[in-house]
Formats: sequence, C-alpha cells, structure tokens
Amino acid sequence: MVTRQEQIAVKSALARCAPDFKHVNHYWDKQRDTVVAKILPGEFYMTSDPILISTTLGSCISACIWDERTKVGGMNHFMLPATDKNAHEVDWGQRGLASDATRYGNFAMEHLINTLLKHGAQRRNLRAKVFGGGKVLKKMSDIGERNTAFVFNYLSIERIEVVKHDVGSIYPRKVIFDPITGRAFVKLLDNLHNDTIAQRERDYRTRIDHESVEGDVELF
Repeated sequence: MVTRQEQIAVKSALARCAPDFKHVNHYWDKQRDTVVAKILPGEFYMTSDPILISTTLGSCISACIWDERTKVGGMNHFMLPATDKNAHEVDWGQRGLASDATRYGNFAMEHLINTLLKHGAQRRNLRAKVFGGGKVLKKMSDIGERNTAFVFNYLSIERIEVVKHDVGSIYPRKVIFDPITGRAFVKLLDNLHNDTIAQRERDYRTRIDHESVEGDVELF
C-alpha cells in the first residue's frame, strides 16, 4: 500500500514536471524509494528532478540522453526508425507535441534533444545510453535491427557519445534510467512466458500503418 507521504511525493513530482509530460504515469517505486515516470511506446520524458524514468522495450528503442554537468536528462521510446515527412507536415497533437514524435526515431530523437537543450543542457556535454532492438516479433522483419542501426547513426551524426548500450537478442527489456546521474538498470524479460510486449508492439505497429502520419544488468 502506498503511504500518504509517498502519494504526496508522486503528486509533487507530477506538479513540477513540464506541462508536456503531465499525461505520463508517475508512481512510487518502493524498491528504489523514489518516484518513477513510466513512458509508453511513442512517448518521451525529460526532467531535472531526482526521479527515475522507466519503460519496457521489445523491438523498440529507447535512447537515454543526459547532460552530466547540468544534471538534466530524458528518455524516449520509438517504434520505427524514420519518416520522410518534413516538419511542416507534422500533425501537432493536443499537448503541443508532434504526433509523429510518438512514432518515428528521427522525430523522437529531435524532440528529446531539443527539449534537453531548451531546459539548460549543453550539446557538448550530452551522453547517451541505448537499449532495446530485440527481435521479439518472430513473423515480422527485424525492425529492431533497423532501429538499432538508425539510433547509432543518428547519435554519431549529432556527435553524442554512446557510453553504454544493450541491444539486440530476442528478449524484451525493462529499463530504468536515472536522468541526473546517467545510471541505467536493465532487466531481461522471459519472452516465452510474457508476450504482452510483443502483442503491444503488433497493435502499435498496426495503428501506425493505418494512421496518417529474467536477469538484472546495471549499466553505470
């Protein structure tokens, strides 16, 4: 049961987060004794508060990017590498974020980096950790491999160093990222007994196509 003090901490974190992230689920993690913001496929989150960011990945990719000096960082979660749409063609959502940022790596990376810079990060200080890209959809093309190639190429072009990564294989992953310190925790999930992630990615991929545009690893 969540205590009153823990409820207050969650409400306080939600009140302090940027307006663009009010919709993100915030909860209290008893194991780590802190607030966690959980992002879903197509979302990203940025903060300078001492809270964690989490997500669960199959073939999707999450880039965790932070400024180790100004102590601001964020994480995204995207399904497909890129779109050929230009900025003026983007469908801007109700929260002021581009809907295409919820789908494609090029928009997801651009929005995360620009949001970090807007909130005080310096490009020369940015570091990245990359997770995901597993082949969990057996009957589909290896979108995870394409996502992985895309994100490494994107970060190379942007001259953002990738200091750690855990990508590929056949396993889904749960990732928890500390945007202040840059520490990341990865849990490999049993793909044989947990196909929720694969089904969610199938549903999400279908939605994209039809709309307009168990061990723990700690990565320091």
